Formats: sequence, structure tokens, C-alpha cells
Amino acid sequence: MYAGDEDRLDAAEQLTEHNPHAAAQALSAIACDQSVGDEVRLSAAEQLADLDPSAAGPACLAIAGDGAVGDEVRLSAAELLAGVDPQSAAPACLAIAGDGAVGDEVRLSAAELLADDDPRAAGPAWLAIASDAAVGDEVRQTAAEHLVTIDP
Repeated sequence: MYAGDEDRLDAAEQLTEHNPHAAAQALSAIACDQSVGDEVRLSAAEQLADLDPSAAGPACLAIAGDGAVGDEVRLSAAELLAGVDPQSAAPACLAIAGDGAVGDEVRLSAAELLADDDPRAAGPAWLAIASDAAVGDEVRQTAAEHLVTIDP
């Protein structure tokens, strides 16, 4: 039916003018499909956020919580989610910050994104980073400093 991921995305884009509801469903399906490439999934989530921000949450969570997706794409999905529904971004940020396979700076960025909305909710993220011996000393120190500010 479709030659590849890009074709599916193109078809969904074409639906936006004629049938926005069907387009939103198609974009959500692409964004949540683990067999689709990372960048295409993120692009589908971005378009979904423009079309129907309330529907973008589950798509962004699916990307941000998928350990097989590249670190930066996961963070971008969490940032997108924070833009449309800041409170719903917490599980995405926690998933990234708590994932030891994610790069130190991306983990730190996810915790900072969470702290921007709710500093206390970022506590588990800061703790996960500060207590992970595999994380670089400077990043661990930064996380520990943030922990002290929320619970002196």
C-alpha cells in the first residue's frame, strides 16, 4: 500500500485539508508505530500537535518512552508534549531522566524540562541522575544541587 514511512506521512498530510479527524488518527498511528523511523514519528507527532494538540499527548509519550528511539528525538517529543500539555510531560521526562542508556546531557535536559513546570516533581529525576555512578561527575553534581533546592 505504502512504499515507506514517508509515504504514510505524506498520505496523512494530504488528509488534513479534507478530513482532519482521519488525518489526526493517521498521524497518531504513525507517531506510535515503533516500526517507523524516529524522525518520521516525531514529524507525525509535531503535525498532530498542530492539528489537534489534545491528541498529541499519547503520541509524544509513546516516542519519549520508547528506549529504542534516539535520545534527542525522545527529548524533542517530551519538549513538544510540554508545549501542548506541560503536566502530561512529567512521565515522558521521568522516563528519559531515569534511563541509564540515555546520554547524560539529555537526561539532565529532561529533568530541567520537568523542573520548569514543577520543581518538586523533578525530584525523582534529579535523584536518578545524581545516584547513577555511570553519569559524569559534573552532571551528577548539577543534579545533586537541584535536589538540595527542592528538599533542603
